[in-house]
Amino acid sequence: MVGQGVLRECLLDPEVERVLTLGRTAPEVSNPKLQNIVQLDMFHYASIEPQLTGLDACFFCLGVSAAGLSEEQYEKLTYTLTLAAAETLSRLNPAMTFVYVSGAGTDSSEKGRMMWARVKGKTENALLRMPFKSAFMFRPGIIQPAHGERSKTRAYRIGYILFRPMFPLLRILFGRQILTTEEIGRAMLNVVLRGAPKKILEISDIAACARPASAAS
Repeated sequence: MVGQGVLRECLLDPEVERVLTLGRTAPEVSNPKLQNIVQLDMFHYASIEPQLTGLDACFFCLGVSAAGLSEEQYEKLTYTLTLAAAETLSRLNPAMTFVYVSGAGTDSSEKGRMMWARVKGKTENALLRMPFKSAFMFRPGIIQPAHGERSKTRAYRIGYILFRPMFPLLRILFGRQILTTEEIGRAMLNVVLRGAPKKILEISDIAACARPASAAS
């Protein structure tokens, strides 16, 4: 859903000249400045490297739920997969800004009790050490679809359908913990265009970065 949100913001923004998506499937969107690469093997990129140059930013939104996975399996689909892409992109685009979608509760110490939080923390730490122009770690909490975005995880889709009528109440009760896909997408684009005061962005930081430059100042 976050990927769909930031894609929408990029396509709407006149400062963005070209958008390249890379994934196992192409998005159901058509736009003159959009190009899609369908890549079934997300661990190896040698065959498509010529198409991955000249890029100013990467919004890395791939991720899986840790439910039912061992730590080894989850680390492969989170840490190893992300670093495979990041290492390729940093070599081909040293002036790139890399934005990684992590999650609230991520464990930067890599030593906590929650397996998923340790792995996410390990991934964040590795990305922050890489030779990008800049890198930002986004840690959203509850995500509300703003423009029909749909999760590819079946359990999440069902959950959003069930809780959709309750979002107005949840906004009242837990407003500071909820971000829309539009807010996250706008914030991701804004940190590329104007930077951010910190590298790891929690929920309130993301909300602040989503605001227009005049409001943020």
